[in-house]
Amino acid sequence: MQGKKTFTPKLFNTFQLSDRVPPTCFYRQLKDILDLHFLYKLTGQYYGECGQKSLDPVVFFKICLVGYLENIISDRKLIDHCTMRLDIIFFLDYDIDEELPWHSTVSRTRQLFPEEVFEALFEKVLSMCVGKGMVAGHSQAIDGAPIKANASMDSLELKIPADELEDHLAKVRFMSAPDRKRKALNNKASATDQTITASPTELQSLESRTKKWSKDQDERPGAKHINAKYTSNKTHYSPTDPDARISVKPGKARKLNYQSQLAVDTANHVITYIGASFADLKDNQCLPDIIAKLKPRLLKQGLFMENVLADTGYSSGQNYAFLEREKLTSYIPPHGTYKGGPDGFTYDSQEDAWVCSQGKSARFRRVKIDKKNFNRTRIYTTQTKDCRNCPIKEKCKGLSPEKKITITYFKEEYDRAIARVKSKTGRYMKGKRQSTVEPVFGTLTQFMGLRKINTIGIKQANKVMMISAMAYNLKKYLKFTQKRTTSMARSLKKTLNHLCDLILRIFCYEMVF
Repeated sequence: MQGKKTFTPKLFNTFQLSDRVPPTCFYRQLKDILDLHFLYKLTGQYYGECGQKSLDPVVFFKICLVGYLENIISDRKLIDHCTMRLDIIFFLDYDIDEELPWHSTVSRTRQLFPEEVFEALFEKVLSMCVGKGMVAGHSQAIDGAPIKANASMDSLELKIPADELEDHLAKVRFMSAPDRKRKALNNKASATDQTITASPTELQSLESRTKKWSKDQDERPGAKHINAKYTSNKTHYSPTDPDARISVKPGKARKLNYQSQLAVDTANHVITYIGASFADLKDNQCLPDIIAKLKPRLLKQGLFMENVLADTGYSSGQNYAFLEREKLTSYIPPHGTYKGGPDGFTYDSQEDAWVCSQGKSARFRRVKIDKKNFNRTRIYTTQTKDCRNCPIKEKCKGLSPEKKITITYFKEEYDRAIARVKSKTGRYMKGKRQSTVEPVFGTLTQFMGLRKINTIGIKQANKVMMISAMAYNLKKYLKFTQKRTTSMARSLKKTLNHLCDLILRIFCYEMVF
């Protein structure tokens, strides 16, 4: 018999939200394991004692976690999504007829709490993973990747010399409406951000790069336009987000980005550190800060860090020396441009000199310190009389009176690092790093809401990255718990079967004899 559903609204309904969320639901399991009541004491100092009640801090952080678990980066879309999901409403401790907070309240609360609150919550989740035996701590794989900032390249403004800044601002204030098109409504950059810092030599280099860029990109639409220029952080800034920096990856378009630095434990791929840095910084400049925060955090959990795994971008003599001082073993390959010494010369460690093919020595003279990046190099030179009658002097030293050799101050550290990388353990660590930190970054950017920063400023970007990492660790935690429970059940079942079989054999043996 064919059925036909007829809907008749009831005057009264009996509805229990907990009955509609099964025990196997992800958010129900997450609610059972995640205790955030410590946040009330941690965030109490940021609220007044009178006025209307604000958004519950526990609810706020749960909403943020849902956003990255559901890969939603817009606060407005996040609230709309939560209202349509019974399991999420149950996770937030709301009832079916309660109205969720406004999206603007979520944004303002994110700005209210400092980074320390987000870091405390991140360490709370990390301690949960450590308690389950998911974190070994001895080997940490480190990597960095650019994350798109919440700013457009079309809003870039040209930096002005300090003595011309006031005149430029006065001119901009009286700019006509058509000229303001595609420009930022509010300039959030400070006077320091708007002032040009490039030296005349750097400006000349940028000008030549602009001409070369315009010539190489002649097939691209608009490349020959009068306003088409090679933008640089030395000459341009973003009034929308002054902390965002112009950066580019090979094969990608130039964008305003932040740099995300990530450390992952190699045991079960748990994120132990994540932080935002300026996109114009090199990875090797960020490594000391990462270690300075990561090592005490692991030590606080009772874990001892021993090995650091990273790619070539983190290599430098200063970093090798820094890691050795910290009693850490690095598996970081050097740049391909590093040679270790000049071609055709042999190093004499006893004399601290470089000996050429003609038997002449370039002896150590002094240590040179670069004032710009504080890089130290050792200078070796030969004597003028040694090179005067040399048959290969033109090919070797050119027009200078003596041969000058510049060697990195950290040559011994480089040599030890290269030996470790080329060893059997080093090759194993390379594969371990590639299979650990790189898939985690792909998961965060593609499935955990980290494809774009939806906030303004590096401090807010740091908060966003920590919440995304928390969401990732919590998913790993639940999967690890389920896997471990299943494994224990199978092991117990196998043990019981073996015991029953043993009892049966003993019984049969007694029956026979």
